[in-house]
Amino acid sequence: MEALHPEGLKPRKTPRQARSEATVQAIFEATIQVLLSEGASRLTTTRVAERAGVSVGTMYQYFPHKQALLYAVLSKHLEAVASAVEAACLKYRETPAATMASGLVTAYVDAKTAHADLSHALYLIAGELDTADLVGGVTQRLQDAMAKLLASAVDAEFDDLPSITFALGAAMAGMTRAVFERGAPPPLLRVLRTQLATMCVAYLQAMAVEKVPPRRRAR
Repeated sequence: MEALHPEGLKPRKTPRQARSEATVQAIFEATIQVLLSEGASRLTTTRVAERAGVSVGTMYQYFPHKQALLYAVLSKHLEAVASAVEAACLKYRETPAATMASGLVTAYVDAKTAHADLSHALYLIAGELDTADLVGGVTQRLQDAMAKLLASAVDAEFDDLPSITFALGAAMAGMTRAVFERGAPPPLLRVLRTQLATMCVAYLQAMAVEKVPPRRRAR
């Protein structure tokens, strides 16, 4: 299946009233339920509309086709992950670099495993969608947040924050994807939580430059 251009995947309109927001939320939940119970190949707009309790016409006001539904669910999932990591970056500011790395990994993995079956399904269908802009935007958000976090480390300084945050984010995303593409069995999830944190802590320690305390002013 040829991936649609992002402009063709975006919602036709954005809900502005409580009733419309409730309708879109019901469509989201129905899409997830059908995706998990029937699989991506059997997911159709008709099945989603029936599960959501809305007419196909109502759903088409927001999402014109199956790919748009999946893109919206993926976008919502990535927003949750980004928000969790950004919150962790605020929580762990002005702490040791090792604490930062552990906190980041915990937040990222917690967000991904909150609905592990959904994460697994979204990784499998991502290839059907043109997600470069969506993923790129989220990746940049995470790198910006991590750069501000690492710049506040109390025990280390980092000479090339753009490169370091890129590598750190790629390590978290790559290992997590590898686990979920294998179905996220419990043993691999345990590996993800423990060994990914170990890797990230060791990486930051290797890249850190010892922070020199500011000189006291001469009296």
